[in-house]
Amino acid sequence: MEKWFEASWTSVIAICITTIGIYLAVIIFTRLAGKRSFSKMSSFDFAMTVAIGSIIATTVLSKSVSLTDGVVGLAMVYILQLTVATLRRSSNIEKLVDNTPLMLMDGTKILHENLKKARVTESDLRSKLRETNVLELSQVRAVVFEATGDISVLHTKDENVELEDWLMQGVRK
Repeated sequence: MEKWFEASWTSVIAICITTIGIYLAVIIFTRLAGKRSFSKMSSFDFAMTVAIGSIIATTVLSKSVSLTDGVVGLAMVYILQLTVATLRRSSNIEKLVDNTPLMLMDGTKILHENLKKARVTESDLRSKLRETNVLELSQVRAVVFEATGDISVLHTKDENVELEDWLMQGVRK
């Protein structure tokens, strides 16, 4: 346990230099690849964020991984992300990489089977409705469990407003 607090000045300096190097590499690669690198648009984007965090931590704290190794690993993850983002323009690749949005409520009707598929409880659903300021179920046009894991509530106070079909394209009922 006493080794938890041991460190040589050499290792502290090495960690500082490596941290600065990997930090600059992340900034450069993110500028080259774009903001999408840290979005949570799809499961692949989430995996990208986790991979980058892991590479940063390993490069900074592991003596067996050099700064060059970490930068090369980062570059490969960014190249993969850009490649998949480009390939996602094909609907087959998009289906393979992305989750499909799932409708949880169709108007005022709760779709219990879809709640089970999404592993969302009625309590979670009520909480999300409150969070989005739904005062009456009659205001709800649809609730969607998005590909990102977020829950979108489409609602209006004007009961005459219809939900446009375009907004629901690709959503599984």
